[in-house]
Order: sequence, then structure tokens, then C-alpha cells
Amino acid sequence: MFFELRQYKIRPGAQKQFVKLMEEEVIPFQVKQGMTILGSFVGETDDSVYVWIRRFKNERERARLYKAVYESDFWKTQIGPKLPDLMAPGGVNVQRITATNRSVLQ
Repeated sequence: MFFELRQYKIRPGAQKQFVKLMEEEVIPFQVKQGMTILGSFVGETDDSVYVWIRRFKNERERARLYKAVYESDFWKTQIGPKLPDLMAPGGVNVQRITATNRSVLQ
């Protein structure tokens, strides 16, 4: 099992709109496709920070779910086009991470 720690840099003044899009459209759609979303976070003192964590059983599952989400017509026409207006250019950092033995996330 592994996790994706996904950090996005949000354009100034767009945090509320970005969080609304994530919580009302992106996350529900991805969960419906089978993604496991463990958390969604904003920066405590930095409005440009948005972070979320997804969990995958293995690489095969990740590849299948990426295809189900990012190659879908719904993503391409309804969700994907909304993101660039809210995110800073080049503002995506994705880290694949694994839990240590004492991590509560397993």
C-alpha cells in the first residue's frame, strides 16, 4: 500500500472556490470511481496551500483508478477545465509515500 501526498498552490483569492470545487465535485467524483481519499487540508496561515492524501493498494490499482478518473469524459469536460483558473502555474507537487510501522494511517 502507498499514499499520494498532493500539494497544490492556489491562486491568490481562489482558496474558497478551490476548496468548494474539491469538496463538492472532485473528491465525490473520485470516490465514486473507487479512489480512497484520506484527507483534505488548507494551509493554516497560507491561503495558497491545499493538500490532500489518497491511498492505493498497489500500482495496478493506481493505474486503473487514474484511467477511470482522468480519462473519463466527465473529468475532461466538467472538472478538468475548471482547475487551471484556480491553481498557480506549476503549482502541483505529488509525493508517493509509504507509512512507517507506527503510522496511524495504514
